[in-house]
Amino acid sequence: MKIHEYQAKELFAAAGANIPKHIVVRTPDEAAAAFEQLGGTGAMIKAQIHAGGRGAGQLKGYADKLGGVKFVPTKEKAKTIAAAMLAHSLVTIQTGPEGQPIKTLIVQADAEPAKEYYLAMVLDRASGQPVLMASSAGGMDIEKVAHDTPELIIKVPVSPEVGLQPYQARRVAFELGFTGDQIAKVESIMMALSKVFLEKDASLAEINPLAVTKKGDVVVLDAKIDFDDNAMFRHPDIATLRDLAEENPVEIRASKANLNFIQLDGTIGCLVNGAGLAMGTMDIVAHHGGSPANFLDVGGGVTPEAAIEAFRIILSDSKVKGILVNIFGGIAKCDLIAEALVKAGREVGFKVPVIVRLEGTNVEKAREILNSVKAELPMIQSASGLTEAAKMVVAAAKA
Repeated sequence: MKIHEYQAKELFAAAGANIPKHIVVRTPDEAAAAFEQLGGTGAMIKAQIHAGGRGAGQLKGYADKLGGVKFVPTKEKAKTIAAAMLAHSLVTIQTGPEGQPIKTLIVQADAEPAKEYYLAMVLDRASGQPVLMASSAGGMDIEKVAHDTPELIIKVPVSPEVGLQPYQARRVAFELGFTGDQIAKVESIMMALSKVFLEKDASLAEINPLAVTKKGDVVVLDAKIDFDDNAMFRHPDIATLRDLAEENPVEIRASKANLNFIQLDGTIGCLVNGAGLAMGTMDIVAHHGGSPANFLDVGGGVTPEAAIEAFRIILSDSKVKGILVNIFGGIAKCDLIAEALVKAGREVGFKVPVIVRLEGTNVEKAREILNSVKAELPMIQSASGLTEAAKMVVAAAKA
């Protein structure tokens, strides 16, 4: 689950981090009033969408070059810029060409950076523990830094039981080049980063940039936090921060049916039980010249009701020209899955070829069930193996 920048900053602030003053606004008039409340001497207007690269983005259809982050020197300019942002979608490297509509802005007190740094906590899957990452080369192009000059990124393992220790934070601050009273400020921010990451079950907690302002202060200038969806039952306070307007409506629909679904831009729908099998299915479709339209894991205990909803979700995408069903029957036996497919075909009405590959418990009985409805449901076709199934669905989609 993702949240907005202002929400991430408020979580960090509650844990002890220093953030610039900001006011959340949703209209141009509110932006002008917020500018005055913050002192009236200059402020940043920042679009709040769930995508990175806002500063380098571009408002779609807007005549002048304007992204999602803009300094404004006057109240009138604040109102004008806010009106432009709220009336257009923002296109960034992470949104795709259609961009993302802007519904919320923050007006942030001027905190012009003199130097920018990068801080983040992530789970290092190789070592199986959280890692604090820091770099003196902060800013929007941290991915390029990681690729071109990985030696500029400091990595410190963090105990999940006790969290980041003060001595670790101070050592990183020294390595980044901080001196004097700035070290204590950076330490507080790092400790807050660790606290939020561990206590709130985050999968990513990022401060980019951590800035030293021209006035010598150290602040969280931008922030991002992603949370583990599977842990939200432990954090009802975090769950309330979810902004459904920022998410794909089809993916929201799938989550309500307990389906793990991510929409892609291909032409071949995939319905699979198991995340690893789903990824392997997408790979083999691509290997044989196809393009997956989605990732869809219906889970090990797929029911007829879940199968029907899954097909409806897949077929709601007009780009889908064929569907590959790849099921390994274990917890859910193959014959029960075949019956679910038949029921789905009767209720949904398949208009595109549905290639079915089944393996596992009661697979022969399952194949008999599918063979018995060939005349009634001609779009359902059985494949003897995954390679054959992938080739069949790719050919069907192209045809």
